[in-house]
Amino acid sequence: MTSPTLARDRAYLHWSAGAQAGRLPAAMAPLAFTTLTVTTTGSYRLGALMMSVFVVAQTLGAVPTGRLLDRLGAARGVTLLACCAAAAFAALTAAARAGAPPLALLALVAAPGLIAGGLSGGFRSLLAGAVDEARIVRAVAVDAMLVDAILVAGPVLVAVLTPAGALLPLLVMAGAYAASAALMATLPLDAPPPRRERKGERPPLPLRRAVPWFGCNFAIGHVLSTVEVAPLPLAGRLGAGPAGAAVVLAALCGASIAGSALFAWRGRPRRAGAIAFLGCFAAGSLFLAAGTGGWPGLLAAVVLVGACTGPLLTTASVSLQRLLPAERRAEGFSVAFVIQGTGFGLGSLTVGALPLHLAHLLAAATALAACALIARPRPELTAPSGATPSSSPGTPAAATSRDRRASPLPPRGADAVPA
Repeated sequence: MTSPTLARDRAYLHWSAGAQAGRLPAAMAPLAFTTLTVTTTGSYRLGALMMSVFVVAQTLGAVPTGRLLDRLGAARGVTLLACCAAAAFAALTAAARAGAPPLALLALVAAPGLIAGGLSGGFRSLLAGAVDEARIVRAVAVDAMLVDAILVAGPVLVAVLTPAGALLPLLVMAGAYAASAALMATLPLDAPPPRRERKGERPPLPLRRAVPWFGCNFAIGHVLSTVEVAPLPLAGRLGAGPAGAAVVLAALCGASIAGSALFAWRGRPRRAGAIAFLGCFAAGSLFLAAGTGGWPGLLAAVVLVGACTGPLLTTASVSLQRLLPAERRAEGFSVAFVIQGTGFGLGSLTVGALPLHLAHLLAAATALAACALIARPRPELTAPSGATPSSSPGTPAAATSRDRRASPLPPRGADAVPA
């Protein structure tokens, strides 16, 4: 029987609505926090500190909460975490309305960060049960496009809501988490919930085999940050101001959406493709470091980086899914998101602490290092977690009911990602 397209797949649409609702608060947070503190204290600095605390809390909480999700079951755990995050933002809103001191606001904003840190890993783990493997590549690529749209929609929504009250964006953030919880609680999954494991029975995370793809995640975060955090200095080299910076960001976002769309249409997650995309990352970073070519050169480099972002994210994500045991997926994807966030943070630091050309040179070096990790011959890259030595390369582990039935994406020669 032919599988429905994603646009007609109720399970995927249900999952996507819940996932985007759960991602919206993080996209709204930077502008929502600064708008709140400017309105209540007259300074944006407290808002910036609140955002820093929120991000640090998310990073610290991601892996432990991902591990908790695997133990509880991803669907049940994501619902519980999203409900707790909604309650935490409601408490933050109430405290801000009551005129709570800055230290109290900083403490309260840490709570939703710690709670929601593992949601990204949980959402990605649930996608594996909502969509069959024949369409997982397209589903991940389409999701990458939607993430870009959410990142743009979040600040716009805050700007629209703020005239009605500085607390309203916080209430909407709490409501978004509540909506995500409601949707995930009723998500129809093909795979049965994972069997409860006794102590000592949980399969280990295949960290060594996942190193090349974790390196790919780090490179994505590092290279992207040197563009996203530096649009003003990049445009400033050409004598442009904030308007030029907006053009740079628009080119990056547009290219990223277009690249994801093309990959969703025709792309295949292959190791050779990941190497090529990382090579484009390095080339774009080197061109940005050189600073030649005027506006055509700058935009070409930015578009090159943006167009490869979605396909590279999709390839790394699908590759990790095929390596991770079903019982450890939320934790494994949480590790990947933390590594990507660390790369983004390091890139942001280099933009602030080093001359711009050196920051881009370091980004190019990171992309080339990740490229070398993936290009290096590794038999384990095509042996999924749980495979026995006698298993043929590319035979999937019995992770879900769909995996046990068939693997519609067999490896294509030496370039195949883990299947």
